[in-house]
Amino acid sequence: MTTTFFLLRHAAHDTVGSVLAGRSAGVHLGEAGRAQAKRLGQRMARERFDAILASPRERTRQTADAVAQACGGMGVQTAEALDEVDFGAWSGKALETLDTDPLWRKWNTARSLTRTPGGETMLDVQRRVLGLIEELGARHTGGAVVLISHGDVIKAVVTHVLGLPIDAWPRFDIDPASLTTIVVGDWGAKLLTLNETVSQTQTEKPGQGS
Repeated sequence: MTTTFFLLRHAAHDTVGSVLAGRSAGVHLGEAGRAQAKRLGQRMARERFDAILASPRERTRQTADAVAQACGGMGVQTAEALDEVDFGAWSGKALETLDTDPLWRKWNTARSLTRTPGGETMLDVQRRVLGLIEELGARHTGGAVVLISHGDVIKAVVTHVLGLPIDAWPRFDIDPASLTTIVVGDWGAKLLTLNETVSQTQTEKPGQGS
């Protein structure tokens, strides 16, 4: 028996790509992100699953609420193992500022060997999220679970499933409001979809749009 995991990255907040939000409080979805989350919910309404778990960050909870609403009002559970990388002192800093930090440059070169200031290595992140997947796989055998998390956390899962080193993270993208699907069984795990995104035209009903 297998368990399917739908790995969703939260939708965009207004500073995505310019600020390292990390675990900073008060980072919410912007207008574009709320629209993305709604489309993602419409996409997930086509699937069958047993539970929705989300990182405790506001942006993941907002994305999870949009998915839950589109899927009949299913409850959302919070899972600490899905939390953003603990970036320590880097959280909330502009990426332009971080680019001048030698430790930041080392982090982006060899994450397997680098710890964020007061935080985690990527191997720490991989261990915690894979532990959750193992637990949920045993609990939902034959079913499916939605996990709503962050780009680097999802990359940690994908590199493991593909047998890649954690430092292979730049070789693929995990975009905001994207869907990546894996299936896990006694034989191991495999990747079904990677970084699927949903455009407005894909969610429009016949007769809508231009």
